[in-house]
Amino acid sequence: MRRLLFVKTSSLGDVVHNCPAVSDAACAWPDAAIDWVVEEAFADVAAMHTKVQRVIPVAVRRWRGALFSARTWREMGAFWRALREQHYDRVIDTQGLLKSALLARAARGERHGMDAASVREPLAARFYDVRHPIAKGQHAVERNRQLVAAALGMPPMTDCDYGLRTHGAPPIELPARYAVLLTMTSRADKLWPEEQWVELGRRLGNEGVRAVLPWGSEEERARAARIAAGVRDAVVPRRMSVAELARVLGGAQGVAGVDTGLTHLAAALGVPVVGIYLSTQARLTGLHAGARARNLEAPDATAAYAALAGLA
Repeated sequence: MRRLLFVKTSSLGDVVHNCPAVSDAACAWPDAAIDWVVEEAFADVAAMHTKVQRVIPVAVRRWRGALFSARTWREMGAFWRALREQHYDRVIDTQGLLKSALLARAARGERHGMDAASVREPLAARFYDVRHPIAKGQHAVERNRQLVAAALGMPPMTDCDYGLRTHGAPPIELPARYAVLLTMTSRADKLWPEEQWVELGRRLGNEGVRAVLPWGSEEERARAARIAAGVRDAVVPRRMSVAELARVLGGAQGVAGVDTGLTHLAAALGVPVVGIYLSTQARLTGLHAGARARNLEAPDATAAYAALAGLA
């Protein structure tokens, strides 16, 4: 049996963007066992991919802050043993950072990545056995897929399949018809004004669709609560894991979200999604899921509602 190892550790959006490349690899090598090294916070996404046999969680972010802890060194040792347990026919680093290249280098197998002119951090290319030129200026999903095609010696595939499946019912009680509003993001310049969210929620409510506003931090919970206060029957649920949120997203009539990983996850699950972009380029990292997804740059609530209604 042939074996493939993907190294794509973070962030959530980047991990989602790697999923079509994994699907392409499984299609090209249908007999291959596919493993994936990913940050522990995003391991749920890799585990949702139907073609991934083994997820190998890594905790570089957490370990950095606790290098003098005995627990950290035990966990690092367990990760090292898991990483080197198998010999791989290809080790493919689609992250393109120095940290991911070092992880790929530690694995056993022929290591592939982008060349120094293509990769995000040029120094990373020094640690690959085989380097591939991949044109910049393309969407991240397509760059990942082209790297995999080059590493496996196959022509690029056309159909974009994220390969993600959720299992089980939503973890919370939800309205019969609901839309998820993803109001949170890691950067202030990506936030959509709260009054626009309120107006969008009201328009959805007028059509019998209740707004559900997830959150991850206390600051995000407070923002969600302020928005919900202006929207009749809006729901601010408890905090949920990525796997739980995926089940909520999968049952929604639609999703509207700013440039955050969960918005990309919703698109990958095939839900009608509108992405709201304020400070980033949708051309390079926007929603990439065909006719069920639409990217809007600095829209108002009227435009966002019209786009979402057009996708439903």
